[in-house]
Amino acid sequence: MKKFLLKLFIFLIILIIIACSILFMIGFTTYSKALKEKPLLDRISIITNNEHFVKYDDLSKNYINAVIATEDHRYYDHGPVDYIGILRAIFVNIKSKELNEGGSTITQQVAKNVILSQEASLSRKLAEIFGAYDLEKHYSKNEILEIYVNTAYFGDGYYGIYDASYGYFNKAPKDLNLDEASMLAGVPNAPSVYAPTVNPNLAKKRQKHVLNKMMEYGYISENDAKSIK
Repeated sequence: MKKFLLKLFIFLIILIIIACSILFMIGFTTYSKALKEKPLLDRISIITNNEHFVKYDDLSKNYINAVIATEDHRYYDHGPVDYIGILRAIFVNIKSKELNEGGSTITQQVAKNVILSQEASLSRKLAEIFGAYDLEKHYSKNEILEIYVNTAYFGDGYYGIYDASYGYFNKAPKDLNLDEASMLAGVPNAPSVYAPTVNPNLAKKRQKHVLNKMMEYGYISENDAKSIK
């Protein structure tokens, strides 16, 4: 019996190694193919040289906090991939029996937006991981956050926080108050649903979620959240 269990254990280990090797090759191949079309540094250079590119120091602190609280609250505490976050997302999705959380970090989302595509496939998801590690090898966390907010789609034809801030509120990103910042932070999750010009009621519902996250992680007080809700 012991010999059988040992053989079974070894067999399972071999299967896991083979499966991981296959997944590694799928992700690496997909990522390498994307870089052959245009190298990473070239892609980022095009974005950062845009006349409307908004630097980290020119972003409203309210907006930075809203984005981090909503998209990746451990952003500055983990590496390119948040494995704890992935496990938590799996647990939440199993518990709710719905795909409510994806577990992607802000860096992974930048890899998707800048290097890969929006295609919902295993190969793209695996390639995201390679892209995330590559990004954090060349750029700081603040620089990656800059790239994220400057490439996110905010609905109504607005790409990047500059266009969204002026388009929706007619003001510079650094001047966004808590109400405006929490509204915009929630839009990129599903621009066709949460854009204020598409469905104001759903936009406000999403904003409440953002405010709750900001309150949960200590960025604002309960009174701050209530004053907007």
